[in-house]
Amino acid sequence: MIRRFCAYGLELKDSHGLTHYWCPLIPALELAYTTSIHASTGKTPAMLQKGWNPKLPVYIFKKDLVFIHPAYSSFKLFLDKVRHHANQSMNDAFEYAKQKWDKSHTTPEFKVGDLILVSTSNFNIIKGPRS
Repeated sequence: MIRRFCAYGLELKDSHGLTHYWCPLIPALELAYTTSIHASTGKTPAMLQKGWNPKLPVYIFKKDLVFIHPAYSSFKLFLDKVRHHANQSMNDAFEYAKQKWDKSHTTPEFKVGDLILVSTSNFNIIKGPRS
C-alpha cells in the first residue's frame, strides 16, 4: 500500500528535485489509511479506535491565515489533483464499461402476438399445504 501511495508522490519533490524521498508522505498515508472505510469492518479504523473520524486537511484549510506553510498548500494542491484524477478515472471506467455493455447487448422489442419462451425457474411458486 505504501508503494502505491508513494507513486502518487511524483508530484511532490524535495529541495533537490528528487522524488524517491517518501518519508514526509508517511503521515499523510497514515491519515488516508485511518480515515478510509475498510471492507472487512465497514468502518474506518479511526472510528473503531477512537469513536470519531479526524477532520481532513482539505476541509480545515483556511485561506485567510497570515502565514501558510508552503508544504501545507502544496499538499492540498496534491490532494485536489489526486481527487480530480480519481474522479476522472472513475468516469472513464464507467463510460468504458457502458460502451462495452451497450455494444454486446441489445434490448429485444416484442410485439403483441409474438411467441416467447418463459423460464419458470425464477418464479416463486407457492405450493399448497401438504397432505
